[in-house]
Parts: sequence; structure tokens; C-alpha cells
Amino acid sequence: MWRIHRAIGMGGDQMIAALLSDEVEERGGDDVRDTETEQYMALIEEVRPLEGSRELIEDLKRSGSQVVLASSAKPDEVDHYLDLLDARDLADAWTTSGDVEETKPAPDLVNSALEKIGGGPAVMIGDSVYDCEAAGNAGVETIAVLTGGFSDSELLKAGARIVFASIVELRERLSWTPLG
Repeated sequence: MWRIHRAIGMGGDQMIAALLSDEVEERGGDDVRDTETEQYMALIEEVRPLEGSRELIEDLKRSGSQVVLASSAKPDEVDHYLDLLDARDLADAWTTSGDVEETKPAPDLVNSALEKIGGGPAVMIGDSVYDCEAAGNAGVETIAVLTGGFSDSELLKAGARIVFASIVELRERLSWTPLG
């Protein structure tokens, strides 16, 4: 179980080989992902946004920043999350695993997000080492939060510039720190 938890944030196209092997990925990766999708969709209504997540998007927009939500999740899952956050009219764009060849930790999602707004500079806010690695692989800095089950030292080692305990703490810091 701990190995699965440690892979959360990694894209499904990467996870089977990372957890099991390249052979298992070749032999049955699609079947495993199909089963995971079925099981996850049965529970998706239990998902709740993290405290302060919508407000963070609002803060960033008020500061004049463009906001792109970038997720390794499947498009139908991201549709659910956008509705849950009521963020369709708030975010400038979003990108999913359906938009890219490879998901995190590959840079494809970050690059796709940048393309959707016409390029950088940019900062990624993430909560996994895979977010930090994907951003770093795309030449983008990361601000991390401790909501993904990774320690601050792991996030810093993976490339985070700074780590906050929560989205609420990040918002508090942004309230007095000019962006840009």
C-alpha cells in the first residue's frame, strides 16, 4: 500500500511500470488502468477539494496571473474536478492526460499548460515530487504544498523552490507577497 501511495501524482501511463515492472505494463497495463478507472469512478463523488483551493485560484486571478490547471488525471475526471471547484469560468485553461504523450514526471503536461496561455514565465503549484520533477523538466519553478503525502525535504530535493504546509498557508503568504 505504501508503494502505491508514494506513486500518487505520477501519471497512470508511468505508474504500472514503476510499481510492478515494464513487463507487467506491456502485458496488461491497459487492463489495470481500465479497472482502476472503473473503481475510481465509483468513488469519485467522495472527492472533496482541499481547503482554500478555489480561493487560491481567485487570489491568483486577482493578482493578474493566468491560471492553468494541469492534471495527469483523465479528461472525465478533470471535468468532475472543474465542476467541483466551479472553476470552468475562473481558470484560463486546463490540460489533462488526454492532451499529452506522457504524464508526470515527464514535462508534457507543464508544456501543454504553457502552450495554452501562449508561453511563460510560469510557476507551478504542486504537491508531489512528480509535480516538481515535471515542472523542472519543463524549466518551470515549483511552489509545493504538503497535501500530497510527500515531506518537505522530498519536495525540496525534487526541485520545489519553497514548501508550505497547506494551501491556506500559501494563500496567507501570497496575500502580502507581490507576484511576478
